[in-house]
Amino acid sequence: MENNNLPVISNPTISLPALENPQEVMEILEENMEGFAPNFQHVKIPSGGALAFEVPGDDPEEPDSVKELEGVILDHYPVNAYWPAQYSGENNPPACSSMDGKIGQAAEDAPVDWAGSKRDCATCPFNQWGSAADGRGKACKNMHRVYLLREGEIFPILLTLPPTSIPHFKTYIVRLSNKLKRYYGVVTKIKLKKAQNKGGITYSEAVFGKAADLTPEEVKAMKVLSTQLKSAMRDVAIEADVEQQTQPNASDEEEIM
Repeated sequence: MENNNLPVISNPTISLPALENPQEVMEILEENMEGFAPNFQHVKIPSGGALAFEVPGDDPEEPDSVKELEGVILDHYPVNAYWPAQYSGENNPPACSSMDGKIGQAAEDAPVDWAGSKRDCATCPFNQWGSAADGRGKACKNMHRVYLLREGEIFPILLTLPPTSIPHFKTYIVRLSNKLKRYYGVVTKIKLKKAQNKGGITYSEAVFGKAADLTPEEVKAMKVLSTQLKSAMRDVAIEADVEQQTQPNASDEEEIM
């Protein structure tokens, strides 16, 4: 991670060490992180309709529980993953995954006939509506990763949105675009709401809103920081999203456009 002349922001909209004292931050990172890639903590969408996120705290065995996440989105992108078997409580990597939502790569030992090869997600039969076991959704999970930089932190957290939360995120991004706001140019807040699908499964959906606008100087700085971290944010293995097996897919009536 290089400095790239990150400016010092006086009285920032959101308190971020990388903007308030970039030189000190870079020195600390160079000393502490030599030989290591950035570590993005993963925050899960809770199951069963719970309305609080579990976020990393000082004790890794006891995460903090918060009802709202707030920060600046540094990156977001689609990912797909296909698990042939139902979730059994084990963190098994998917048989096939796509890091861009377009081309899937099957594992060499995957129990599928295209093991070790690539496949077009758009035409893959497991990525079609009605291919799920319930006959309504997709067998392949269409997810969306969101990297959120929270106040007082250096690295963003990774929030993986299940199919049922993606429409809320898309609506939010469209609203920002309509106002000519960049996703890294605002402070975003994320809350949870309870929902139930047609199969009677209760689950949690993430909903998004704008908490504040960043200043033009802050927007430029966030763009630099996003660019610095983008390759690392896009290189996180899909295994980080294995708990998405417990999340319901959208049904045909809830198709994500």
